[in-house]
Amino acid sequence: MPSNDLILAFDTSAAHCAAALLSGDQIIASRVDEMARGQAEHLFILLEDILAEAGKNWSDLTRVGVGVGPGNFTGIRISVASARGLALSLGIPAIGVSSLEAQFDGSPILATVPAPRDQSYIQEFGSKLNEPRIATNEEAKALSIDLALPLGNALPADQLVRQIARLAATSASTLPPAPLYICAADAAPPRDPAPIILP
Repeated sequence: MPSNDLILAFDTSAAHCAAALLSGDQIIASRVDEMARGQAEHLFILLEDILAEAGKNWSDLTRVGVGVGPGNFTGIRISVASARGLALSLGIPAIGVSSLEAQFDGSPILATVPAPRDQSYIQEFGSKLNEPRIATNEEAKALSIDLALPLGNALPADQLVRQIARLAATSASTLPPAPLYICAADAAPPRDPAPIILP
């Protein structure tokens, strides 16, 4: 990565709002605000603070990195939509990085991220890359033993957002970021009948 590249990375896929600013190979500012709700209202305040702390402006950015999940359905949508909007308005690439991919440092691993109801989102990183999926925690442990792969753990938010920045800096992807949901949201269908649309 050229030393003059400036990458802003952020993630709201869990109960946090996290951001990091990478200049060259150095993280020059980062912050994690723990929050179960309100990421949509808080994200751009946090991003402005991170830029101001480093003495940078939006126009200084050369790339955006964003956590695409898996995790909280609404949180993922907030980050991905924000990254795509920033990329479009600033004319720079936005790179999506999964929380599973962030655990892979080149050594084979069965990456895991907690999921609801005693389950985990898992992805094998080894001799070949497999698709992410959901499994019970017991299935994930058994698979780790069967494959002789160490079982990874979700990174803390501060490490996760820093890793998103580093992976976004080296990515050759030209695709816009897309949410990585793996399974449907836990939202229940509405109880009220759909409204009648008059001609």
